[in-house]
Amino acid sequence: MATLQRTSFLAVLVAALGYFVDIYDLILFSVVRVQSLLGIGVPEDQLLATGVLLLNMQMGGMLVGGMLWGVLGDRRGRLSVLFGSIAMYSVANIANGLVDSVGAYAAWRFIAGVGLAGELGAGVTLVSEVMTKEARGYGAMIVSAVGILGAVVGALVGDLFDWRIAYFVGGAMGIALLILRIGVAESGMFEQVRHTAVRKGDFLMLFRTAERRRRYISVILIGVPIWYVIGILVTFAPEFGRAMGMTEIPLAGRAVMFCYAGLSLGSLLSGTLSQVWRTRKRVVRAFMIATTVSIAVYFVAASVSLTVFYAVCLMLGVATGYWALFVLMASEQFGTNIRATATTTVPNFVRGSVVLVTSLFQFGTAYLGVQGSAIAVGLLTLVVAFLALERLPETYAKDLDYIEGEG
Repeated sequence: MATLQRTSFLAVLVAALGYFVDIYDLILFSVVRVQSLLGIGVPEDQLLATGVLLLNMQMGGMLVGGMLWGVLGDRRGRLSVLFGSIAMYSVANIANGLVDSVGAYAAWRFIAGVGLAGELGAGVTLVSEVMTKEARGYGAMIVSAVGILGAVVGALVGDLFDWRIAYFVGGAMGIALLILRIGVAESGMFEQVRHTAVRKGDFLMLFRTAERRRRYISVILIGVPIWYVIGILVTFAPEFGRAMGMTEIPLAGRAVMFCYAGLSLGSLLSGTLSQVWRTRKRVVRAFMIATTVSIAVYFVAASVSLTVFYAVCLMLGVATGYWALFVLMASEQFGTNIRATATTTVPNFVRGSVVLVTSLFQFGTAYLGVQGSAIAVGLLTLVVAFLALERLPETYAKDLDYIEGEG
């Protein structure tokens, strides 16, 4: 029992610290977007379009990386993906601090996206498999709550230092974590199937039966509103501030900081409630309702003052704090032989959905304006998410020691 507790503690610690660096890098671009683009010579009237391009490159890389790391996680092990992804995004972070053109910036955001795609899925898969079925919700909660604080640190570093230095700091933290990493044991469930003849890491297995396909697509769709909030409402806070007629324009970095502080609080709250209420679905439903209300408040009241705007960003963060719970649900939906594939690809398809969401948003601005387009896209993501949630089975305390058949 003592060995099991130590194994669980180390797994949670490493996954949490890795996710901290992951989120720092993932959000840093949103924080230094304007500063960095001006620094490499992008004209002010092209900041929005170029920012969307680079964000889409990052998210496109995460789609590719989600597939790559997910398959490797089921074939080579959870730990190899955990540390391999940290190494890749650390190098990419440093390279981002050295770019001097939009082309180079776009290429390195893509590579960073590939690296960022693996850490959370591998970490949550490892934690869910080494902890008891009754307590694993707390493990995922700690990973998310600690990791998300990386965005707060990223916002502070991005505000206080030059954008190149901010990227170097992220790379240095990742390298330090690799050097100082402690001896985390591989998942026992994975070790049991590692040398068996069962098919492992086959992405297409997620679609081979209608029931499995339904679970996979549904769990992706419930996470899309989270990245609608982050990728649209928070990332482009300055643009929304101007569209709302605010006299003091919000800073993207400050909006990100408040949103992610709220996300950390929301992660603690959603994880605790899922354990106390002994349910995943009811908690996710409650947080999705809170997200709907918070989005409405954003468009109705956030423009009152800069203080109110940032308070609403905090509110949005708390409401979308079911992120870790949603990733844990993805892990709990599938057997050991494709669990890492599912858990790693699901959050990255959600993150990658920003490409579609921002494209719809940009398209709609020509007809509905900035605010109208954002409202329409938000309603679409929320309606689809509520419908998808109803199609998912409850997974609280589900036994995860099983494999998926090929048929």
